[in-house]
Amino acid sequence: MIAQLATGELDDVKTDDGKDPAAVALGRKGGLKGGKARAKKLTARERSAIAKAAAKARWNATERPADEASPKTRRK
Repeated sequence: MIAQLATGELDDVKTDDGKDPAAVALGRKGGLKGGKARAKKLTARERSAIAKAAAKARWNATERPADEASPKTRRK
């Protein structure tokens, strides 16, 4: 596609939101395999450390005000 753009066979077409379709396609391609590839290369110790850090972040999160709480947890 890049060669076709360079030679003028294709016009430089942008998507409606102004993004380059070729860049979008490449980004999606990498994003689809990213999590699986990362999980495959991590050791059990590294995965455990990441999970512990995530749990710590969740438990240390500040409480939401009552008006932002979900309807199921709101007292009547």
